[in-house]
Amino acid sequence: MLSRLLGGGNESRSISTQSLFALGDGFSVTTNSGTVITEKDSLKIEAVYACVRMISDSISTLPVDTFLRLDGTRRPFRPRPMWLDTPESGVTRIEHFQQVLVSLMLNGNSFTRIVRDDQGIAALVVLNPQKVECSRDRVTRRPIYVFESRDVILAEDMIHITELRLPGDMRGISRIDFMKENLGLAKALEEFAARFFGQGSSASGIIEFPGNLTREQAKDLVSGFEEGHKGLRRSHRPGVLFGGAKFTKTTVDNDSAQFLESRRFAVEEIARIFRVPPSMLGVTTPGAMSYASVEQNGIQYVTHTLRPYIEKIEEGYSRLLDGRAFMKFNVDGLLRGDQASRYTAFSTGLQSGFLSINDIHRLEDMAPVDGGDSYRVPLANVDINAANLAEMQSKAEIAQRLILTGFDPAEVLAAVGLPAIGHTGLPSSQLQQISTVAPLDPPSAYEVKSQNMDINLPQTVMNYTPPAINIPAPIINVPETVVRVNIPESKPTIRTVERDADGRILTITERVED
Repeated sequence: MLSRLLGGGNESRSISTQSLFALGDGFSVTTNSGTVITEKDSLKIEAVYACVRMISDSISTLPVDTFLRLDGTRRPFRPRPMWLDTPESGVTRIEHFQQVLVSLMLNGNSFTRIVRDDQGIAALVVLNPQKVECSRDRVTRRPIYVFESRDVILAEDMIHITELRLPGDMRGISRIDFMKENLGLAKALEEFAARFFGQGSSASGIIEFPGNLTREQAKDLVSGFEEGHKGLRRSHRPGVLFGGAKFTKTTVDNDSAQFLESRRFAVEEIARIFRVPPSMLGVTTPGAMSYASVEQNGIQYVTHTLRPYIEKIEEGYSRLLDGRAFMKFNVDGLLRGDQASRYTAFSTGLQSGFLSINDIHRLEDMAPVDGGDSYRVPLANVDINAANLAEMQSKAEIAQRLILTGFDPAEVLAAVGLPAIGHTGLPSSQLQQISTVAPLDPPSAYEVKSQNMDINLPQTVMNYTPPAINIPAPIINVPETVVRVNIPESKPTIRTVERDADGRILTITERVED
């Protein structure tokens, strides 16, 4: 029929064993354990149902939104698509993604049909994967989907998500099909437990009777024995055999067969198939908890179990948006941890400068505060806009050392890359204590006025009386000695101060008057 619709027979189609296996009892295959496993029947196994329910509920209930990435910045994509909140009439967003995940985990494929109208996307319908056939056009090699053997759906109108696809195949493989022997054993153990209690909680066996019995006598003997012991209420009633009959067990006791251990191991096998931590399925045996804390166990669950499904769904549904837009699930709620761990992480983000106070308030569903949108840096926890203060401080210290050493201030500022800054003309506090500055007239404390200095020292005359020395012979007459000390006359020094229009000191010159 598809060949007639496309015209020319340019389409090839194949029916996989997986699709036949998924149809039900008509094409079901009995496992070695004697049970029949189909996708629908697998949900009757407790561990399978728990895994499917846990993964689908964890992802479908996550917050989801659409975003637009511009110049490396993620911004909300608005208006928010209508199909994200109401994919289909009568189907909520949670129910829609739950169907997608159940289809993926059981069948290995999820088919979402895109229904369009003149206004765009009208609905998103999750199809039964057992009723969808995949094929490729032999000429264009474009995927073609046929639903219920009559509706032809092109690739642009279908979101096809696979869990694990073999090379060259269009359909993903079903874990239920590939692991049917493991699941069949788990189902057989459950059926055995039910029959064990339903048929009397006793082991099966044979009744040995000496002599020969007719068919009717043997039938009456078995019926009489079952009437007294078959059923849970009769399981502990004593039995009576007469005529030399003897009951011999032909099965192994549950304790000897390690019945409970086998059922527990079956649960662990199913947990491995779905990559769910055994502790989340109630397995409390030693070694089931691989991580020391519940928080780390949850992180491992999100990273290795949920993330592959989340990214596959995000990639498939992002095709419905603008080329720069994308859909994204928010998994922060699953990774929140305890309160102490969250607050420690928030403190690190706040001090490192990539989280603001209002960012943290939004994550904790708290009201924003005034001024809480500014980001801070580790240095003194200042505003991020003033993050260059540390660099300027280092440059200023270098400039100060160079200027105090005697280098030209203008050349120092240019060398260290600081802008030229006007100076008041006041000396530094090393030359004049700041306490001596008049508040109303600060320059007056440091003003150097021009003045003439004329220092005259009086002439000093020193007279010494010569001693009289009488020597009999010879007689030496020493003339009177006069010592005069002349101190040169000091010439006055004139100091001139040059100021600019603002009264700041430019130069100070000194000269000695001739």
